[in-house]
Amino acid sequence: MKSYKTSLYALFLILSAVIGCTMTVSAKTMSSPNGHVLLNPVMKGSNLTAFSLCYKCKGGKIEQVLTLSGFGIESSDGGGRGLSLCATSPQRAISDSYTMLSGKRLQCNNKANEVTYTFTDSLGGRQQMVVRLYNDGIAFRYVLPELRNPVVLSERTSYNIKEGTKRWIQKWTEPYEEFFPQSTTGETQNRHWGYPALLQSEGDVWALITEAGIERQHSASSLYNDLSPDEYRVVPAHNAEKASGQWESPWRVVIMGSKENVVESTLVTDVSAPCRLKDTYWIVPGSVSWIYWAYNHGSKDYGIVKKYIDMAVTLSLPYVLIDAEWDYITGGGTVDGALRYAKERGVKVLLWYNSSTAWTKSGGAPGPHERLNTPENREKEFAWLEKSGVAGVKIDFFAGDKQETMKYCIDLLECAARHHLLVNFHGATIPRGWQRTYPNLMSVEAVYGAEWYNNLPVLTNRAAAHNTTLPFTRNVIGSMDYTPCTFSDSQHPHITTRAHELALPVLFESGLLHWADKPESYLAQPQEVQSFISTLPTVWDETRLLHGYPGESVVMARRRGNTWYVAGINGTDSLMSLPVNLPVNIKASTSIQLFADSKEQGGSWSIKTYKGDCPSIIECQPRGGFVMVIK
Repeated sequence: MKSYKTSLYALFLILSAVIGCTMTVSAKTMSSPNGHVLLNPVMKGSNLTAFSLCYKCKGGKIEQVLTLSGFGIESSDGGGRGLSLCATSPQRAISDSYTMLSGKRLQCNNKANEVTYTFTDSLGGRQQMVVRLYNDGIAFRYVLPELRNPVVLSERTSYNIKEGTKRWIQKWTEPYEEFFPQSTTGETQNRHWGYPALLQSEGDVWALITEAGIERQHSASSLYNDLSPDEYRVVPAHNAEKASGQWESPWRVVIMGSKENVVESTLVTDVSAPCRLKDTYWIVPGSVSWIYWAYNHGSKDYGIVKKYIDMAVTLSLPYVLIDAEWDYITGGGTVDGALRYAKERGVKVLLWYNSSTAWTKSGGAPGPHERLNTPENREKEFAWLEKSGVAGVKIDFFAGDKQETMKYCIDLLECAARHHLLVNFHGATIPRGWQRTYPNLMSVEAVYGAEWYNNLPVLTNRAAAHNTTLPFTRNVIGSMDYTPCTFSDSQHPHITTRAHELALPVLFESGLLHWADKPESYLAQPQEVQSFISTLPTVWDETRLLHGYPGESVVMARRRGNTWYVAGINGTDSLMSLPVNLPVNIKASTSIQLFADSKEQGGSWSIKTYKGDCPSIIECQPRGGFVMVIK
C-alpha cells in the first residue's frame, strides 16, 4: 500500500508539472507542523522570485529572520536559467523516528511538512525544489530529473542577511579551524565563510545556516558574500559534479527558533540518509587517553605509549589513541608490542593515519602515509587492523570540501565499517549528517580546539569566550573532537580555571572523548574529579540549553539514564553569576555533587555533595565554571 501511494504521488507531480506549465501558478505560505516556522514565497507577477523565512513568536508576532533571495541549479548547457514556476505540489506530512548511537540525543523524532516546487527553464528543462518545514527549521534541496553525463553545475542559492543583524560565522579554512567572532556587518575584508553561520534577529529569533546529506556525487559548499555584503551565496567547492539520470543536491538547512531550538536541534541528521550499515553492535562510544597534546611526538616513544595505556587503566577509560608516527616507534618496542600491552590490560587501541590528500609526506607531514588512498591498500590495512584487535582509526589532514574528498571520506567510512572500525576525522570538513548514515563515525575535529595550545598562542586569551560560542555554533551540527579538559599547560598556557575545564566534556558532545593532559596531571586531582572522569558518559539521552549567550556564558544539561550532568562556564574576565534554571523533572533528585572553583586565594576546587534542591545560581570566577551531577 505504501509503495502504491508513493507511485500515485510521483504520478501526480509529473501531471502537475505538465498541466501547471500551461497556466499561471501561485505559491502559498507554508508552515511547520506546530505553525511557528513559516516560508513565504515572494511573487513578482506570476514569477516566484524569493522566499521569506519567518518565525511566529509567542504572542503571534511574525519575525522575518532572513530571505532566500536566490535559488536553483544551473548547468553548462544553459539549463537552469530563467526559471519559471509551473507547479506546486499539495503539502504532505513527513514523519520519521530513528535511533542514533552517539550525539546529543539517542532517540530522535521529527515531523515536517513538505512541498515540491517544479520549475521550467528557458530551454524547457525541468527542475524541482523540495522544501521541508520542521518545527525547528527549514531544509530544502534541488532535484534534476534528467542529467546528462558529465554536467557542470553551479548553484544560485543565496541568503540575504540584512546589515545590522548579529552574526557569528567563522572565516573559511580547509580544516574549519577558526573563531566565531560576533559581528553585525558583512562589510569585512574576508568574504569567504564556513558553516555553520549563526544569526540573531532584532526580535531575538535565532537561525543557524548549514547543510546536510553529502553523497559521493556532491562536493561540500561554503558561503561567499563577495558580490554584495548582505548576499551570502552557497558555492560548492567543485562546480563540475559528474552525474547521470536523476540528481539531487545536498540539503540546505536553516535551523530556526529560540536559542534552545538551535542548540537542541537534530535537524542535520533528521534530513540525512538512514543508517546503511548491516550491523552496529560493535560500535561503542567512549573515553580515550591521548598522547599528542602533552607529548607532541609521544606516539613514537614506546615508553610514553605505555604510560598512556596505563593511564587508561587507572582512570577506567576504554580506549587509548596512539597518534602520528607510530609506524616508527622507538624506545624498546614496536606498535605490535604496544597493541599486545594494551590488550593484556583490557584497553582498546585507536591508530592515527595521514589521509595523504592535503599535508603529505613531500611536505614533511608525519606518517603513516598512503596506506588508505587506494581501495586495495585500504582493504589490506583495515583487514590488518581488525585482525590485530584495533578498535578504530583517526584519519587526519584532508583536502577540503572537494567532491573527490567527500567520496574518499565515504569510502573510508564504508571500508572501516566492513572491518568493524570506529572512525574519527581530523583536519577535515564539518559534520553534515554522516553520523546517522555511518554511525561508526564517532567524531570530527573541524574546530579551533585545545590542540592549538600545542601549536600557537591563539587560545590563551580567547579560549574562555570561544568556548561559550561553540555550543551555539559548531557543536550544534555534530560531534566535535575539541579534546577538552586539561589542567596543566602544553606549549602555550591556558588561563581558564579547573572547573571551567571540567565543564567542557559535558558542554562539548563527542562520541569519542579524548583526555589529553599528562597522566600525572589527572592523577593529582582529588579523587572525586578522577571518579567523574572515569564515569562520564559520551552518549546522551537528552540535551537541554538552560542559559547562555555566545561569547559570554553557557549552561547546559545532559541526561544519561537517570543521571543529569549540568555544566556552565563563564567566558568573561569578570565574576559572573550563572542561573541554573532546571526543568521540574531534573529538580527531583536524591543526591547532588557540585564541582566549582574555590574562592580562596590560590585555591583550585570546591567540591560539595548534598541532598535537596539544586542551587538556582552559581557564582563563577573569571573564565571559570561548574559541573553538577544530579541523581
